[in-house]
Amino acid sequence: MGHFEKKSAKTSQDVPTSAMPDVVFMLLIFFMVTTVLREVTLQVKINFSRAENIEKITQKRLVSYIYVGPEKLSGNKLGETKIQIDDSIIEDVSAVQQLMYDKLKEEPKLIVSLRVHDETEFGIVTDIQQELREAGSLRINYSTKQER
Repeated sequence: MGHFEKKSAKTSQDVPTSAMPDVVFMLLIFFMVTTVLREVTLQVKINFSRAENIEKITQKRLVSYIYVGPEKLSGNKLGETKIQIDDSIIEDVSAVQQLMYDKLKEEPKLIVSLRVHDETEFGIVTDIQQELREAGSLRINYSTKQER
């Protein structure tokens, strides 16, 4: 009876890793480009006022939003008028000055966009404007919807 020997391949079974850094960087860049930044969770209700002459801001990353409107409560109920910056409700109008001053230090070309519910008392908006003025934030935008 003949004896059969198993032939072994002369090639190595290692996985080539020389292209791995290139693949990792391509994936990293792909996800950086396609990722959408998280939107702010609105805790106040906003019904925009209407205006005829409006202008769109092209550089959204230079914009910080202040939301003013009735607080959303459970059961689709609305509470008192509140001020929201980023994801938090501001209890005292005077806190707006420090928050916006800090943001302005980080980004000197910052535009503050006020998104105000159309039935909000104008006195609150005036107080916010005064706090922004004291913070040195003089580039203010009022968000509206275009009239048809």
